[in-house]
Amino acid sequence: MTMTYAELHKKTVAELREIAKGLNQEVVQGYTQMNKEHLLPALCTALGIDMHAHHVEAGFDKQGIKSRMRKLRAERDAALEAHDSVRLSQVRRELHVLNHRLRAHMI
Repeated sequence: MTMTYAELHKKTVAELREIAKGLNQEVVQGYTQMNKEHLLPALCTALGIDMHAHHVEAGFDKQGIKSRMRKLRAERDAALEAHDSVRLSQVRRELHVLNHRLRAHMI
């Protein structure tokens, strides 16, 4: 029974409990009381499924994002020197969003 994280994630709690019922491992002990949030990682551990594989986004351009961040940092410095608080706020917000996109895709 080889499954991926995505296949398990699409299943209902009842289906996940049926899978756990067939396993005789300590990590899924008490599966009848677990919700999906707790049952899914336990099943992945018991079945040896990598949970980080779901973070990879097709077409994710890390170099493009980093390039954009370098340009934004230069704009941020220019806005600081020009005392342009509106542009500074915009640049910081965009840097913040890009930084979080990068962190979300790090494995």
